[in-house]
Amino acid sequence: MHPSPAQPVLKVALPLPLRQIFDYLPCESTPGVQPGARVLVPFGCRKMIGVVTEVADSSELPMEKLARVLACPDDGQLVLTNETLDLLKWCWRYYKHAPGEVVFNALPPLLRKVGGTIPPLPVEYCLTAGGRDQLLEPPGRAKARHRLLLEMQRGAATAEQLRAASPAWRKILSALMERDWVRPEIQKAAQLNISPGPSLTTEQRDAVDAIGKSPGVFQCHLLDGITGSGKTEVYLCVLEKILQQGGQALLLVPEIGLTPQLVERFRQRLGFEPVVTHSSLSEGQRLQAWSLAKTGLARLVIGTRSALFLPMPELRMIILDEEHDASFKQQDGFRYSTRDVAVKRAAGLAVPIVLGTATPSLETFNNAAGGRYNWHRLRQRATGAAEPRWRVLDVCQQTMQGGISAVAMEAIGATLEKREQALVFLNRRGYAPVILCHECGWHAACQRCDANLTWHKSTRRLLCHHCDSGMQVPVMCPHCGADALQGAGEGTEQLEQMLAAAWPDTPLLRFDRDTVRRKGEFDRLSEQVKAGDPCLLVGTQMLAKGHHFPQVTLVVIVNLDQALYSADFRALERMGQLMVQVAGRAGRDQLPGEVILQTHYPRHEALLTLLESGYEAFAAEICGDRQAACLPPFSYQALLRSDAHEKGHVRAFLEQARQVFPAGEALVYGPFPAMMERRSGRTRWYLLAQADSRAALHQQLDQWVSVLKKLPSARKVRWAVDVDPQDY
Repeated sequence: MHPSPAQPVLKVALPLPLRQIFDYLPCESTPGVQPGARVLVPFGCRKMIGVVTEVADSSELPMEKLARVLACPDDGQLVLTNETLDLLKWCWRYYKHAPGEVVFNALPPLLRKVGGTIPPLPVEYCLTAGGRDQLLEPPGRAKARHRLLLEMQRGAATAEQLRAASPAWRKILSALMERDWVRPEIQKAAQLNISPGPSLTTEQRDAVDAIGKSPGVFQCHLLDGITGSGKTEVYLCVLEKILQQGGQALLLVPEIGLTPQLVERFRQRLGFEPVVTHSSLSEGQRLQAWSLAKTGLARLVIGTRSALFLPMPELRMIILDEEHDASFKQQDGFRYSTRDVAVKRAAGLAVPIVLGTATPSLETFNNAAGGRYNWHRLRQRATGAAEPRWRVLDVCQQTMQGGISAVAMEAIGATLEKREQALVFLNRRGYAPVILCHECGWHAACQRCDANLTWHKSTRRLLCHHCDSGMQVPVMCPHCGADALQGAGEGTEQLEQMLAAAWPDTPLLRFDRDTVRRKGEFDRLSEQVKAGDPCLLVGTQMLAKGHHFPQVTLVVIVNLDQALYSADFRALERMGQLMVQVAGRAGRDQLPGEVILQTHYPRHEALLTLLESGYEAFAAEICGDRQAACLPPFSYQALLRSDAHEKGHVRAFLEQARQVFPAGEALVYGPFPAMMERRSGRTRWYLLAQADSRAALHQQLDQWVSVLKKLPSARKVRWAVDVDPQDY
C-alpha cells in the first residue's frame, strides 16, 4: 500500500486578538490556494473569513487534528499581493501585534465579512451608432433618456456620472442597452490631460529635479517648506512624470478635511478625478476604491492612514503630506506609524517617498540632519508674499475679555476695517473647560475619567471630551444648592459669542468638531472664507492644516502656554509645530500678515528660539535637549500598556511583567500611571522599555511578549505593546 502524498498546510490569519497564525488543510474542491487569498474556515462553532499568509509542508499539530478550509470565496483571486503581505508580516513582527488584526486592517470592511465579494471590473457605457443616430431626433417627452445619451456623447460615462444625470438611470440604461443604443465596456484607466501650472521658484525646481532624477530607486526625501511655499506644486510636478509613464501614486493626508481641496486641485491639473478613500466613506465606496487601486485603474489615490495598505501593482511613488501630524500614528488596536510603515513600503518597492511638511517631526528632522534622508528646503512663499510678522503679547496684568486681550481686540477691529479677515485660534472647543460653584468650589467632573466636564452652553450640556459621557447643566449647585455656577476658562463657543457681540455686522464662522459634524459643512464654511468678504474665523487645530485662505491677514493665538511646562516630553515639539502651522494661515497672498501670540511666558527660551530663528533652529535646540536626556529619536522606546476596571489587577500584572522582563541592553521602568490615569471607567498604567539600540530593544521585546501572555494576571487586564509610542 502506497503512502498518501503529503498535504500542504495553509497558515491562515484570522481577525482575532491572538498572537498566532492558525493551521488548516486545503479545501478538497480548491486545493491550490495561494498566499494572499481569502478562505472561509471553521473556528470553534463559528465560520470566519481568514487570509492565507503562507503555504507550508507541515504543521506543529498532528495532521489529523487540522480542520479543512470550507470554501475559497474569490475563485482564486488574491486580496493581498506578495508585496503587501510581506509588508504586513513585517508590521506584526515590528509592532508585536496580533497577525490577524494586522492583516485585516489592510482589507476594506466588506471583505472582512462572510458573504463579502470582490467586485467585478467596473464598466463604463458608450454610445453605439444607433445611439448617436437617436440624438439627432428631438427628445420629445423622453427628456431623462435624452440627458443620459448626451452624457455618453461627451465620452464613455461611469455609473456615477449617469446617476448624476438622472435618478432613474438604471431603468433607462437597461432600456437603452436592449435597443442596442448603448454598450458596456470594461473601464479604462483615467487619461491624463495635464494643464500647465504656475512657474516654479528656483527652490521648487531644484526639489522637483532632485526627487525625479532617480525613479525606481528607494530614496526618502524631506520636502521641508514653510507654509505657502508651494509643496503641493512640487508634488504635482513629480507626479506628472510618474503618471505619464503609466505608474500609480499614493498621496497620504492626515485628515479627511484636507482631501476635498487637494482632490479639486489635482483634478484641475491632471485632468482626471483621483480616487479618494477614508473612514467616512460607505463600506461600498471603500470597496470600490480598493478594487480600482488593485486593478491599476486608480492612477492616483488620495487617502488617510488606512490607504497605506492598498494593493497597487504599479505603485511608483508615495507622498506623505504633513508628515509630522500626530494622527498618522494609530493610537488604539494596531498601533502603527503611517510614516514609518510608508518608508518601509517604499524601500521594499524600491520607489521614492516624499515627506512634506513645514514643521518636520524630530525623528524626520534627525534623519535628514544625519544625511539618511535627502533634505529639500523651501524658504520662500510661492506667491512671493513675505512670512507673517510675529507680535508677542505678555498677558500678565492685561485686561482680558473672554480670553482675548484689549490689544488683540484692537488689532482684530483694525483688520476688519480694512475689509480683511482675522482668525482667532484656541485649541479647546465648548464654552468653558469647566463649570464650578463660586460659593463652595464644587466643579463638574467626569465620573468615568480623570477629567472635568466641558460646558457646552448652546446645548446646555456638560460633556466629557474623552469618553463622550455627559449630563444636563444643573440650575443650582448640586453640592450646596447655591445659584452660583459659572464657567472657568474659555472655549471656542465662548470666543464666538464674545466676538459676535463685539462685531455684530461681521460674519463669524466657527470651525470645530461641534460645528462641522455634518457632511460638507467644513467645505461650505471654507468656500465662504475663500469668497474673500470680511469675516472672523474662530477654530481649533482643524484650521491649522494646509488651508489656503488668501484674505486672512491676522491670526490671534489665544493660549498655548500649557505645552511649555507639560510632563510630556513631546509637548514642546507639538506646540512649535502647531504655532507655525496656525501662523501660516496669515498673509498667504499679497497682503501682509501678522500673528499675535498671547502668553504668560514671553521669555521662555524655546519660544524665543522659535520666534527669532525659525522652526529649524527650534527643532535643532530640542534635539540637543533630547540627546542629552537620552530620549527619542536618540533612543528607542516601547510601552506595555495595561488597563482594567480594578486598579489592583493592573498593578499586579505590571509588577509581574516587570519581573519577567529579559536581561539585556534595554531597561524597563515603572509601573507608572498614564497621564490621564482613569479613562472611560478603566484604570490605565504602563511599563516603559528603552534602549539605545533598536535591535536590542526588539530582541528583548520578542522574548518578553512570549512570556507575558502566559502570566496568570494577564487574563484579568487588557494589555498591548506600543512600539515607538507617541502618547503617554
